[in-house]
Amino acid sequence: MPENDDPFPPAQTELPLFPLGTVLFTGALLPLQLFELRYLQMIGECERLGTGFGVVTLTQGREVHRPGDAVEQFEPIGTRVAIERIERPRPGVVLVWCRGLGRFRILGKHQRSDGLWLGQVEDLLVEPVLPVPEHLQYLASQIQSALDTLSAQDSVVPHWPQPWALNDCAWLSDRWCELLPLPLAMKYRLFTLQEPLMRLELVGDMVESAPSATSGGNEGQKPPANS
Repeated sequence: MPENDDPFPPAQTELPLFPLGTVLFTGALLPLQLFELRYLQMIGECERLGTGFGVVTLTQGREVHRPGDAVEQFEPIGTRVAIERIERPRPGVVLVWCRGLGRFRILGKHQRSDGLWLGQVEDLLVEPVLPVPEHLQYLASQIQSALDTLSAQDSVVPHWPQPWALNDCAWLSDRWCELLPLPLAMKYRLFTLQEPLMRLELVGDMVESAPSATSGGNEGQKPPANS
């Protein structure tokens, strides 16, 4: 019999996929406003089964599909989410607040008759907890004031649940990548980098060249997106 280098390969599961023009980092809150039938059905199924879905970054197509649009294409690595709150303010509209749980890789995908994408995915390994080295401790102190300010804003779901892991390279780098006003392609490259210390080092290089980075746009806490 052929040798198997990995006696415990990652489990593969089928996951509903939600293509968006954003990158969702682990631990980030994503508010959504849904009205397309495929996503209303998806949320109903998730609610009934107690499951979540996956957010993937669009490379072609629109968040809201219209007749004649190009078929949606998206990146191969996405974020599994948990649904934290659902509201139905009026018929045909659902507000959803979901939280990024971890990264996955798409092994195969197909589209249902209602337009919903389903992916055969495997979860990527959880990043290790690594203390922030002394020469990067300033990144924790610099971002804390921004997190305090944003967390004080009204929200039915906490932006980032306490306690904050400011001394964890993975958590800290994800918050910086979430909040920095970076091009989408650069955010995705940082997102796929599975080495939290290296990601934090790269963030440090960018912050040193733009010391007021967190005073600008806040992509991670925008109002619910139309989808």
